[in-house]
Amino acid sequence: MQAILPIMEAFYTLQGEGHHSGKAAYFIRLGGCDVGCVWCDVKESWDADAHPQQSVTQIVQTALQHPARMAVVTGGEPLMYDMNELTSELKKAGFQTNIETSGAYPLTGNWDWICFSPKKFKAPHESIYAHAHELKVIVYHKSDFEFAEKYAALVNQNCVLLLQPEWSRAQEMTPLIVDYVKQYPQWRVSLQTHKYMEIP
Repeated sequence: MQAILPIMEAFYTLQGEGHHSGKAAYFIRLGGCDVGCVWCDVKESWDADAHPQQSVTQIVQTALQHPARMAVVTGGEPLMYDMNELTSELKKAGFQTNIETSGAYPLTGNWDWICFSPKKFKAPHESIYAHAHELKVIVYHKSDFEFAEKYAALVNQNCVLLLQPEWSRAQEMTPLIVDYVKQYPQWRVSLQTHKYMEIP
């Protein structure tokens, strides 16, 4: 039986943040999240029942209508669902499979790039640490630097380490992040370039 997933939205744009920033990508945003970040900019994604269900075949066929072959699965929290079938079918269709996840659930799926963005509101599942390609920590308070180092010590040694200012606090946090990266150069800065560029 084919997997059915709640799709909040799916759209073609540029990846705005993280390691793949600036690349054309097809975003698949799944409904459903119980992590509950207070600063979440897609709180309408939290209720899975509020979004239409689509089959994996439908999802992939729609993705194929666009020229880029990088699919970014995000949420909500995509790992609330078994991602094996979706990633398998995306790969068969020629897509690079990327995920953005808090890691709050066990890792499923065949991913080319895993962006692990841990949240204080729900602890990550330990299965994420060895496989994360990118650790992206959102900096909302000064205490988030200590939080970032906690997870940097847990991920694999090849994981890209990124600090990203929370958008509403960017004016205050960005100078602190710049100083931190200058002091600890294993880290890099991630910016939400899509918001500066005003693209969806």
